[in-house]
Amino acid sequence: QVQLVESGGGLVQPGGSLRLSCLASGSIFRIYAMGWYRQAPGKQRELVATITREHSTNYADSVKGRFTISRDNAGNAVYLQMNSLKPEDTAVYYCNAGVRGSIWTTSNDYWGQGTQVTVSS
Repeated sequence: QVQLVESGGGLVQPGGSLRLSCLASGSIFRIYAMGWYRQAPGKQRELVATITREHSTNYADSVKGRFTISRDNAGNAVYLQMNSLKPEDTAVYYCNAGVRGSIWTTSNDYWGQGTQVTVSS
């Protein structure tokens, strides 16, 4: 099994910053793309940012220029630096990863348990 554990959420004032972290552990042969998604109350889960093994990134238009996704060289951790936060960024943020458990299996999608980010004065 694979576990994704997020950390770094919290309460921040508008214009502030937070850094989210997600560490993958368990039965891992290879991790492919990793990413962050978020879900606000009453809304569908939406993509925030993704990063490939080659560190190619993709961002939602709403966060471009404010958020930065990165990944450690070992490839098992992904981070989201969030600057200039707005109240509309308030949501539960989920880590996602495509993980291949062994050389004999295909990759599966895994999700973390989510971390709350609240932007409010």
